[in-house]
Amino acid sequence: MKRIREAWEIVRQNRKAYIILNVVYYGLVVIFMVVAAFNQPLQDSLLEGAGDAFTSGPLSLVGSAYINAEVFLAIALTFVVNLVLGSFIEITLPAAIIPFSGLLVGIYRAVLWGLLLSPAHPDLRLAMIPHSITLLLEGQGYILAMLAAYVQGRSFLWPKTVGLERHRDGYLAGLKLTGKLYLLVILVLAVAAVYEVIEAVILAAMFSN
Repeated sequence: MKRIREAWEIVRQNRKAYIILNVVYYGLVVIFMVVAAFNQPLQDSLLEGAGDAFTSGPLSLVGSAYINAEVFLAIALTFVVNLVLGSFIEITLPAAIIPFSGLLVGIYRAVLWGLLLSPAHPDLRLAMIPHSITLLLEGQGYILAMLAAYVQGRSFLWPKTVGLERHRDGYLAGLKLTGKLYLLVILVLAVAAVYEVIEAVILAAMFSN
């Protein structure tokens, strides 16, 4: 609990940035859902590409776990993919090399989610009612990773914001803050993975009847 409080204190200290990231991320999802509503061929193309990604290639193992209703394996794989690939490799690692660059990946994902998952699509209207919770939860995990990228970049470029003088020290301090924030990322994405798999199993059972 102490570590969770410490992580949340970082969020509280960067409350303005956290609120802005939430507004921008979820706002872009909604805006591009509207865009997709007027461009169904684009959404069809993206859905086809997403389907292909989960039937062939590295993500096929995840898709297979969902198709075969292997609940615990699906939860574990979903969590690992979202944490390692979706958060660390795509957001945190780029930001550790080029300050703030991970924020661009997060913004791109919000745009893609909006175009891909617009409930205006006839095949998604019912599914998006429960899946909206997944969007909120996973999105929150990525927003926290984006906040860590922001804190990392700010600590490095402006070390005085963390009470230091040298950029090198600020960079190291940013890494420590990122590590603390990742406890929240892990917790949120774990909850998101459990919910997403249970939701998928229930929807599959409903549509199969």
